[in-house]
Amino acid sequence: MKLVVVLVLLVVGSLLFHWWSPWWFTPLASNWGTVDTTVDITLYITGFVFVAVNLFLAYAVYRYRHKSSRRAKYEPENKSLEIWLTGLTTVGVVAMLAPGLAVWADFTRVPDEADVVEVLGEQWQWSYRFPGEDMQLGEVDSRFTSPDNPFGISPNDPAGADDILVRSADLHLPLDRPVKVLLRSRDVLHNFAVPQFRVKMDMVPGSVSYVWFTPTRTGRFDVMCMELCGIAHYAMRGAVIVDEQEQFDSWLAQQSTWSELQGVPKGDPVAGEAQYAVCASCHGAQGEGNKAMNAPRLAGLSAAYIKRQLEYYQQGIRGAHEDDTYGQQMAPMANVLTSEASVRDVSAYIANLPEQEVEATISGNPRRGASHFNSCGACHGARAQGNDALQAPRLAGQQDWYLKQQLANFRQGIRGTHEQDSLGHQMVMMSRSLQNEKSIDDLLSYLNSL
Repeated sequence: MKLVVVLVLLVVGSLLFHWWSPWWFTPLASNWGTVDTTVDITLYITGFVFVAVNLFLAYAVYRYRHKSSRRAKYEPENKSLEIWLTGLTTVGVVAMLAPGLAVWADFTRVPDEADVVEVLGEQWQWSYRFPGEDMQLGEVDSRFTSPDNPFGISPNDPAGADDILVRSADLHLPLDRPVKVLLRSRDVLHNFAVPQFRVKMDMVPGSVSYVWFTPTRTGRFDVMCMELCGIAHYAMRGAVIVDEQEQFDSWLAQQSTWSELQGVPKGDPVAGEAQYAVCASCHGAQGEGNKAMNAPRLAGLSAAYIKRQLEYYQQGIRGAHEDDTYGQQMAPMANVLTSEASVRDVSAYIANLPEQEVEATISGNPRRGASHFNSCGACHGARAQGNDALQAPRLAGQQDWYLKQQLANFRQGIRGTHEQDSLGHQMVMMSRSLQNEKSIDDLLSYLNSL
C-alpha cells in the first residue's frame, strides 16, 4: 500500500506543481506562436501518458497485490495488447512530431521581403552588421580579422564599404518587419537565443546559420548564448530592442559604416601632449598616477581603452552614479576634450607614456590569487597584458588600490550597471564571483607579481 500511496501522490504533486509553477514561458514577442503550440501539444500528450501510466501502475499494484489464497497466472505474450500499445504509441509519437516538422518547414522558409542583419558571436560578446544602401553585405573572411577589423570584412569587396557596423551588445530592430538573422562565430561554438522570440540556433565557426522572425511588440528582449562557450559563457549577454520604424531609422543613421571607420584618422600623440596638461594635474606628468588624488596610473593602458573610457564619461555611461564620487569628478574633466579628434589625440599620447614600477600596497596570497585570475585571464590575457580584441584593458602594472576600488564599484553596482555599458555588465557578474575581500586581496597580490 505504501507504494500505491507514493505513486498517487507523485501524480497529484506533479499536476499541482504544473498548475501553480512560477516558471512559464516569457510573453511572446514574435510571430512564432506555433512554437508554443507544438510545446503545448507535446506537454499534453506526455502529461496524459505520465498520469495514465502511473495511475495504472498504482491500480495494478493494489489490485494484484500478494494474497496467499491466489496464484499469479503466467502469460508471456498477448498479441492483441501488443498491437494496441504499438498503435497508440505510434499515434502519440506522430502527434508530437508532425506539428514540429510543419513549424520547422516554416522556420527555414524565409520571406522574400525579410530584412537582413548579421550577428557575430565571440568570447564573450555580440556584434551586429547591417547592409548599407546597396542592400548587400560585403564578403567576410577570418584571414582579414584583426583588432581594427573585428568583422573580418574583405578590403577587396566594394559591397562591404557601406556595411553598417554595431560594436555593441544591443541590436535594434523595427516593429512588424520580418528579419533574417545570419549567424556567424568568430572563435568557438556559440548559440544565439532570444526566448521571447522563440528562436535559437547554433553558431558554428566556419559556417553561417540563420533564423528569421517578425517582432510583434516593442520592448527590450534578452539575447543569450545557450551553448557553453567558455569560462565567461554566463556573462555573454545582449539585448534586442524593438522600435517603431521611425525610432529604428534614427538609431541606424547614428551607426558608422565600414568606410567611415576606416576613414577615421589615428590619434596624434604630438597634438595630444598639450591636451594632456589638464590630466597631468591629477594623473602625473608621466601618467604614473597619484593615490593622494585618487588618480590611477594611465601609462601602460592602450589608446583604445583610454578613448572608450573618456567617451563613457562624456556620455554619462560612467561617472553618473550618485555613489561614484571620483567618477563624478572625472566626468567634467573628460568634457574638456570638445572634439572626437582631441579624444583620439590625448589617448594616443597616453598610450605612448613610458611605463614605471608601481608600489604594492595590498598583501595577500599570490598562489591562491592565481586560481582566482583564471576567470580574469580569459579576457585580460594569461599575463594580464590586456586584449583589445575583447576590449579588455591591461591589469599588470596597474595600482592594486585602484583595482580594488573598481572591483568594489562593480560588485556594488556603482559601475557597470548603465544599460549601454555591456562590457561593464560582464564585469559586474565576473567581480561577484570573488567571494570576499580576502579573495580580492589574493587576486591583487598575484597581479602585483606579474
